Amino acid sequence: MVGTVSDEQLVARALAGSNNAWQKLVKRYERRVYNYALRMVGHPDDAADLMQEVFMGVYRNLPGFRGDGVFAAWLFRIASFRCTDYLRRRRFHDSFDEQLSTARSPFDPQAAAMTTHANQQIREALASLPAEQRHVLELKFFQQFTFEDIAQQLGISPNTAKTRLYSALRKLKKHEELKDAL
Repeated sequence: MVGTVSDEQLVARALAGSNNAWQKLVKRYERRVYNYALRMVGHPDDAADLMQEVFMGVYRNLPGFRGDGVFAAWLFRIASFRCTDYLRRRRFHDSFDEQLSTARSPFDPQAAAMTTHANQQIREALASLPAEQRHVLELKFFQQFTFEDIAQQLGISPNTAKTRLYSALRKLKKHEELKDAL
């Protein structure tokens, strides 16, 4: 039985010029990166754009991947930076963001799933959190990274990651509408 090719093997092949290896890496992580971006920014179209930006950044910086850490952690560090940049830019373009959030494609099954009432309430509760708390919550619960991995990705200590997570959970607990949705 043939085993699954590791991320590191795919990276090495992609660096050697294999388009097939690069496509396998993208396929392996595209849904996770999209969902991460969606939970961070709350808009399906913006999440899709961010996913593309992340993979373009990964492709450009692939020669800089030293392999001394896990590829997924490196990938999500890039995704975290892209989402943070987006959230900073969004503060200055609130009215533009409202237009984007209403321009959802009715044929996108992921967008349709996120429009349910309960999911909308959860997204709104997550959006109320500061970005640094949302990042930690996302990486811990949805991407299942350890506090050490999260700390390395965000450039903070593991204790700071824990503090941010527990602060986020306390804030989410206070959302009445979130209690009703769950």
